[in-house]
Amino acid sequence: MNAASKPISVLLVDDHTLFRSGIRSLLQRHSDFSIVGEASDGVEGIKRAKQLRPDVVLLDLNMPGMSGLETLQLLLQDCPDIAVIMLTVSEEAEDLTSALASGARGYLIKNIDADYLVRAIRRAAAGEPVLAEAMTTKLVAHLQGGTPKPAAPSELDKLTPREKEILVCLARGESNKIIARTLEVAESTVKIHVQNILKKLNLTSRVQAAVFAVGHGMAGSSDKPN
Repeated sequence: MNAASKPISVLLVDDHTLFRSGIRSLLQRHSDFSIVGEASDGVEGIKRAKQLRPDVVLLDLNMPGMSGLETLQLLLQDCPDIAVIMLTVSEEAEDLTSALASGARGYLIKNIDADYLVRAIRRAAAGEPVLAEAMTTKLVAHLQGGTPKPAAPSELDKLTPREKEILVCLARGESNKIIARTLEVAESTVKIHVQNILKKLNLTSRVQAAVFAVGHGMAGSSDKPN
């Protein structure tokens, strides 16, 4: 990490003390992370998030009292810029889609590799969506359980041809850097297009855009656009 760089601040919200201790120990091995606080339930998690304004919140889905999903929704009402990653044992597609629709930046399973978790937190802090690989497959299967519904003309007609190309890339979970390389444009140009897509479709995150695209049958093509 560059000496002038600010560490990624992380808040842990999980009702299992031992699990929080393990995550804390893992992240403290890396100089680019700063664990700014912990909470054992949703109410305390929201309170701590408002006070500390961390870059990333690692949030359990199943907690006594207020659920992780309820916590996510209330937290983002007051702190919309915080990247929230659901870190859970649930591999249910319904839990995944509910979390993403509510604004979660990522969804990871607690048995993932430690290095994968570290990379995922860094990506989420940089604004990228993060999903456990197994959950990406389940997401597509869940949304394409039947024949993908055609997109309403009034929705997709708002997008330019280039924006539609980028939306397909988002459905594949590609980063701005990868999209820029694929389409042979500047990464800053991709960022502007993504912002325009979100605005036109009334969405709040790249993950929601990906869910929209997959749900409307836009994730199948892998050919490089002309």
